[in-house]
Amino acid sequence: MIHYLTSNWEKVQSFQARPDDILVATYPKAGTTWVSYILDLLYFGQTSPERQTSTPIYERVPYLESSFPNLDSGIELLEKLPTSPRIIKTHFPVQFVPKSFWEQNCKIIYVARNANDNMVSYFHMDLMTLTLPDPGDWNTYFQRFMQGQLMYGSWYDHVNGWWKKKQSYANIHYMFYEDMIEDTGREINKLCNFLGLSPSEQINTQILGKVNFDSMKNNDMVNYSTDKDMDFTISRFMRKGKVGDWKNHFTVAQNEEFDEDFKKKINPALIFRTNI
Repeated sequence: MIHYLTSNWEKVQSFQARPDDILVATYPKAGTTWVSYILDLLYFGQTSPERQTSTPIYERVPYLESSFPNLDSGIELLEKLPTSPRIIKTHFPVQFVPKSFWEQNCKIIYVARNANDNMVSYFHMDLMTLTLPDPGDWNTYFQRFMQGQLMYGSWYDHVNGWWKKKQSYANIHYMFYEDMIEDTGREINKLCNFLGLSPSEQINTQILGKVNFDSMKNNDMVNYSTDKDMDFTISRFMRKGKVGDWKNHFTVAQNEEFDEDFKKKINPALIFRTNI
C-alpha cells in the first residue's frame, strides 16, 4: 500500500456504514468508475441532474480509504455527501472492509476483470498517476503482478477472496467486466434486480447512452481529467476500455508463463474471458 491509502487507517476501519449504503469494490482498473457512474445515474440522474455537470464522479462516489494531497479524504467526502443512499468506492481486498458494512448488511457490488487486461490497464494508470510509485518497465511490472507485489496486493487473492465471501454473504453482486462489455444493458438489468430498482425503459436508454466508453471518456465529470494527480500527456485514465488489449503487450513467452501461473492460483469456480 502507499501512504495516501493508509494514513487514515483507523478512521476508515471505524467508519460507520448505514444500512442503505452501497459499496462498489474492485481490484484497481477493473471497471470501478463505470459501475460507479451507472449507480449514480440510476439513483440520482433524475433527482439531482445538476450534479452530473458540476461534481466529478470521485466526489459523488467517494473513495473510502483515500487521503490524497490537495483533495478531501474519502471519509471527509462521505461525511458531507448530500445524497442518500451513499455510493462508496473501495479497492480493499475483502478482509480490509470496515466491519460496519457487514454489520449493517449493506449491499456490495464487486466487479472482476480478467487478469491479463487488468494488468495492462493498471500498468498504464501507474505510469500516469503522479501519487503512485513508478511502475518500471513492462517486463518488471509483469513479474510484480504475478507475485502480487502491486498496490492492493495480489489480483488472485482479491478476486478469489471476494468470490469466497459471496458464498456466505448474500448481499454481494459479483459482476464481470467482460459481461459488461458484451451486453451493458443486460448487466444493468441484473444490477437493478439486485438493488430492487425498476427504471423505465426511457431512463434505461438514457443511461446506456451516457455509460458507453466514448461518452465517459469525453465527459470531464467522469474521466478524471479534473484530478491534478494524473498526467494525461502520458495516458488517459480511460484509455481503451476493451477486452483483449493484453495481446498488444504480452509476448508469446509471457502468455505461456502467465497461463501456467494463473491455473495454479485461480479458484476454478471463477471463469474469466480474455477475448469476446
